[in-house]
Parts: sequence; C-alpha cells; structure tokens
Amino acid sequence: MKQPNILFITSDQQHWDTIGRFNPDIQTPNLDRLCREGTYFSRAYTVNPTCTPTRCTWLTGLMPSQHGAWTLGTKLQESVHTINEDFAAAGYRTALIGKAHFQPLTSTEKYPSLEAYPILQDQAFWKHYDGKFYGFDHVELARNHTNEAHVGQHYALWLEEKGCKNWRDYFVAPTGTMDKQKELVWDIPEEFHYDNWIAERTNAMLSQYKENGEPFCLWADFFDPHPPYLVPEPWASMYDPEKITVPEKIAEDEGLSSPFYAMTKEDHPDASAYNPSGFLLHGVHSHKHDREHLQKQVAVYYGMVSMMDHYIGKILDHLDELGLADNTVVIFTTDHGHYYGHHGLIAKGPFHYEDAIRVPMIVRCPGAKHPGTVSAAIQSELDLPCTMLDLCGIERPDGIGGISQKAVWMGETDAVRHHAICEFNHERDAVNLRTLVNDRYKITVYQNLSCGELFDLQEDPKELHNLWDKPEAQLLKLSLLQEFVQAEMEQEPRFMPRIDLA
Repeated sequence: MKQPNILFITSDQQHWDTIGRFNPDIQTPNLDRLCREGTYFSRAYTVNPTCTPTRCTWLTGLMPSQHGAWTLGTKLQESVHTINEDFAAAGYRTALIGKAHFQPLTSTEKYPSLEAYPILQDQAFWKHYDGKFYGFDHVELARNHTNEAHVGQHYALWLEEKGCKNWRDYFVAPTGTMDKQKELVWDIPEEFHYDNWIAERTNAMLSQYKENGEPFCLWADFFDPHPPYLVPEPWASMYDPEKITVPEKIAEDEGLSSPFYAMTKEDHPDASAYNPSGFLLHGVHSHKHDREHLQKQVAVYYGMVSMMDHYIGKILDHLDELGLADNTVVIFTTDHGHYYGHHGLIAKGPFHYEDAIRVPMIVRCPGAKHPGTVSAAIQSELDLPCTMLDLCGIERPDGIGGISQKAVWMGETDAVRHHAICEFNHERDAVNLRTLVNDRYKITVYQNLSCGELFDLQEDPKELHNLWDKPEAQLLKLSLLQEFVQAEMEQEPRFMPRIDLA
C-alpha cells in the first residue's frame, strides 16, 4: 500500500451499543458495512467523557491533563503542537468539516475564542476566514447541537447559499428556551440538516483531493446524537418507542459510591460545595425521569444515529466512486458515550460507567488481515493520533503520547495495550476522578474523597456490584492501585529526549 489517506469520521455522545450489527433495536447499514469490511473494537475507551478534552486529545495525542483543555469551558492553546503539523510536513492536506469544540462559547482578552459569541454568528467574518485553525489547511465549522442557539459559522453560510434564508426559524433564539412542541420532531427540512451539510462538504473535499492528486487527512465530524433529542421526519418516527429497550433502574445500594452519583437520586440536590467556579456542573443534578417519555427520547436518539449513518454512507459511497477507498484508512468513533436510563442516569457527568467511557470504534485499513473481525483488544482514543501517523509512515513527534495500534489494526497481532485511563476533571480539586480499565477490572479514584469504585467486568459486566469496600477485594484493590500508578507514570509525555549528562 502506498502512502495512505486518512478519513476520520466521528459522532458526538454516541453510546457504544448503537451499531445495528450488534443491536437489533437500531439500523445502521453503513456502519455495519464498515464492520464487515474492517474491524470493530469492542473495548475502545475515551480519555474523558466530555467533548472538549477528548477532541483536543484527538488533535494532540496528549491526555486532557497534559494538553491543557482539561474540561468544558476551556480552550486548547494555539501554541500546542497538533498532528496537523506532522501531516503537513509530510505533504498531506488536512481539513475539518463539522464540529470542532476546541474553544469555549465565551471569549476573553487572555483567552480569545473563535467559537464564542458574537463572532460565532458573524457571517462576514466566516465568509472570508482563511486562518489555519489548529494547523488544518481548511475548516468548515459549526457549534450547535440540533436546534441550539449556537448555530452559525460555516453551516449558517451554507444554509444561506442553499436558499434557506429563514434558517433562524429552525433554531432557538440566544435568550430563548426550546419550545416543548418542537421537542423530538425537528421541523427543519432534511436538505438543510447539518448531516447533509457535512456529507456534501466532505465529499467536495474528497473530490478536490482526488483531482489534485493530494494525500489527505480529512475529518468529518458529525454533531449527533448529542441531545437535545431532535431529528426531522421520517427519522423521528423510524422507531416505535414501545419497542425500545430502556435500561432498568438499578438497586439504590449498588453501583457508584460517590456523592455526585448520590445526588442524581435526589429531587433538588445541592452541589454548591463541589462547584467553586459557579459554572454548570455537568450531570450533578437530579436524574429522576419519566420512563415513558424517556422511551420516546431514545427512539429519537436512535433516529438521529440512523440519519447520521445514512449520510456517512454518502461519504463512503463517494470514496468508492473516486477510487480512493483502496488507499484510505477509514476510522469511525465518537468522543464519549451516553446515558439514557443506564443506572438511572440520563446525562453525562462524573460517572465512569462503561456507558460513558466505552465508545464504538470501527477501523477499515486497506490490506488488513481478517476483515469483519470483532476485536476485544483494548483501544484508547489517546492512541488515535500516533496510530494515524504510523500508518502513514510519518515519524511521531517528541512528546506525543499513546501506543501505536497499527499492528492490531492491520491484524498482525492481537493486542498492544492492556489498560486504558480515563479522566474527568470538571472542577479543580472538587470534581476530579480517574479510572483505569484493564482486561478484566475497572477501578476509579476521586481526588480529595475516600470513596471509589472497583468492578469485575468479567463477572459483573453491568457494573452492579462495587467491590471497593468489600473485605475480600482489598488485595485486588491494592494490586489495581499499583497498576494505576504505573500506568500514569508510563503516559508522562517526554517533549524531548535526554541529550547530555547534565
């Protein structure tokens, strides 16, 4: 195989069990096709179950605690090295179409943000923007989830170009709230939906690269199925809510032990003691819900996935039509998972159940052995940047983290990683937890708290029995804590080699 291209396709907040090949409740024919032609990794893990930290890891090959965009409302500093620089040095073109979320919705003099108001919706600015955003040669961006007020940037320009002059009517006003009458069924015509925009513009870039004979690393970044739960027809009615399997609530005395999880069971929890900044504490609120309404929401969530899958199919088809598929590595994953009733939870937060930190991951590598394989080899999303570089024969830069999964992706070895680490540092010193997952066990520790979790994923795959305080598990806990410390030491970045005695 000559120097390959990279097509990186991502979604936002997609539960690992939303691939039709493995879940008969949902239809994803195009992701199923990728599974048949590539490898589905059943033990893939995010580095952080929130958007900005993980997305910046995809760019840098560093853990969130290392690259600096450690939580929502922060930004990746423009001075941080990204793999776009390495691809560019090797003659590749790079582009991002869709969601970025490398920067916050607020801009300050010290921390300016291009994803903030008012520039977010300054159409004149974006029409003429030609900056190399984090090293990308080309970007076309948007920031909203479904009908959020944050709509703008290049997506809004495209809507205008398509003749949708009243596009603001389909989105919530900046100071408004979502009309309950619009919840679940979105009245935006499908031709103006951002899935169509992403697929159309991604295909335009593929055509350009083909015409110019340029190798590329192209990122198509879809916004769905991140809530609010909204999708246009016919996708909104594709699934019967009464036939949707919604996870049952677990026993009150099982599962996670943290005070954050306990608050989700209360009607009006007070989390002020853990919120020194005063900003939103994601997930630390009541998760009590009406089961019937949740079933309707999940039916739409599945519809969002199926609609996205349809437009992913348009990209894969175009890759074939251009004759690029035989020399393009296709990677599909998401930034983190989701809760829709699992353990009684309905939103992301400081909870490291598999539902949030385990992610779908499919890789199709030209020339790989055994297509159609389901692999249990542990994958960390930290490994994505260095593996992409390795597949393209590009030397990894000093300081980048992760382990190259090239040999696993090509089917040449069973596994190169035996544990993964996941972080969640939402409030300094107050809401900060880390998890290690290995071939069998998962252990979670909290900063400044004595509680923790220890699950045997082999014997307890639904994570119903926390072994942290069980007398019979104390030697196991000690062993896992030691493994955890070693794992943290292993992933320390070394930004240059040692070149002298002193």
